[in-house]
Amino acid sequence: MEQAVSATEVRPTNVYIWDMDETLILLKSLLDGTYAHAFGGSKDYSKGVEVGKLWEKQILKVCDENFFYEQIEDYDEPFISALSEYDDGKDLSDYDFNDGFSFPYDDSNKRKLAYRHRAIANKYKKGLRNILDQQTMEQCDDLYTMTDGFTDGWLSSGRALLEQISYKNTSVAPHPVSSQTSHGNIDAKCQDINVLVTSGSLIPSLVKCMLFRLGDVIFHDNVYSSCEVGKLQCFIWIRERFGGPGVRFCVIGDGMEECEAAERMYWPFIKMDFHPNATHRFPGLTLGMIEHYMEVIYGPSDADDNDKEL
Repeated sequence: MEQAVSATEVRPTNVYIWDMDETLILLKSLLDGTYAHAFGGSKDYSKGVEVGKLWEKQILKVCDENFFYEQIEDYDEPFISALSEYDDGKDLSDYDFNDGFSFPYDDSNKRKLAYRHRAIANKYKKGLRNILDQQTMEQCDDLYTMTDGFTDGWLSSGRALLEQISYKNTSVAPHPVSSQTSHGNIDAKCQDINVLVTSGSLIPSLVKCMLFRLGDVIFHDNVYSSCEVGKLQCFIWIRERFGGPGVRFCVIGDGMEECEAAERMYWPFIKMDFHPNATHRFPGLTLGMIEHYMEVIYGPSDADDNDKEL
């Protein structure tokens, strides 16, 4: 007979589904000046725009020079392993990516795109410091520091919260959720999961994760682009992939599309807002606040009840 695991040893698996722009990072609001205007003159509008333009330039540069973006920007897929069935596992260490990849989008070219996606996934896992030269890396670090300062710690506090989610339950037994998924694996050591669903194209979104220091708290196969399929479809895939007994979902974003999709899924939604007096923003949003919204929908977990009793 299998020995039951007590509630103090097993916690629910929480899947946190994040939007990117104006949620985990600020970019569009810097470029169009809405972030600076929200502070009533205490923020330098021109500096915000300058910072946004520097990010745009850096993102495109890294995409084109290191992630095949000029070749594949017209072939957007919703997640990095979407074409894995076409990947024959060929050793890519000496592969010549000047392989004639082009129209038509037939099986041969889908295989070539799948190779690029595998190479991109490997680069993502290695991290920017193993890809970019020292000068470019220093430019990225300086830009991150400048942006974090201008936004009062928005970037670093957002990253800190995702880091807390990723590692807070590594010492307890994993919930009995299937470890094999349709297009990726759940890390058995990481009980709570960060997922990104963004309306941006897939490859620039992966690059933005890396540049904004989110690459080690959001795995490459947990990044979804809703650009072609919509956020509701991405949420359905996420439920199919991670769903099971004791699994809870929560969506955090700033837009109506993710709000409406969350409502369709009967998942809690937390609306982010960069205005200085907003309830949900960075710095400010905490794991406790997110848990409160989850408990409204799901009720308190048994583990939470035991924690409160102790």
